[in-house]
Amino acid sequence: MNKYLIFVLSLLVWGCGQKGQQRLPILGKREPVTKEVDGKTVTDTLYQTIPTFSFINQDSTIVTDKDFDNSIYVADFFFTSCPSICPVMSKNLLKVLNKYQGNEEVKILSHSIDTKYDTPWVLKRYANKLGVKGNQWQFVHGTQRDIYGIADKYMVYAKEDAQAPGGFEHQGWLILVDKEKRIRGAYDGTDDNQVAQLMQDMDILLGEYKGGHEK
Repeated sequence: MNKYLIFVLSLLVWGCGQKGQQRLPILGKREPVTKEVDGKTVTDTLYQTIPTFSFINQDSTIVTDKDFDNSIYVADFFFTSCPSICPVMSKNLLKVLNKYQGNEEVKILSHSIDTKYDTPWVLKRYANKLGVKGNQWQFVHGTQRDIYGIADKYMVYAKEDAQAPGGFEHQGWLILVDKEKRIRGAYDGTDDNQVAQLMQDMDILLGEYKGGHEK
């Protein structure tokens, strides 16, 4: 079965049982890890995480995974000349930014999949057009190998396709990542109800840390 279909199915199952839940699920691959603790055999779970990365943002500054330490964040994949879903996704991400403006625990990371055209200068113009200032929302540029490679780690489909609108085919997921770089949710960035759910779940996730729950 296609791994992206598995991802979607896992979200559907999660959504059916989410009502009243005060902790979000951890999505993606997981594997048991057995170790010795105080002479006893203990089995723990190793969850899929977002790997280290390094990109250039709209201000021509290097942005790495370390810039998202101690923050939850929302990631997406877009391109500035996108004629289809990207403008709607960006508009909805503005809702997220406006709600959490100035909250150092919340960030947004948008990866351009048009690695040839979307240079830092172009990304800066795009950010300015949206009215985005500061570094809470980062728009990043990288090589095709690095951008498409990390899209796979977020379980988001993205590729260059001459037959697709604008020359690229990609999914419109908004991916919610926790402070441990684990995927905690995925939402249709073109659907107002899904974006509202994203923000509700962000509040739940922030509450997990404030409540001192075990991670």
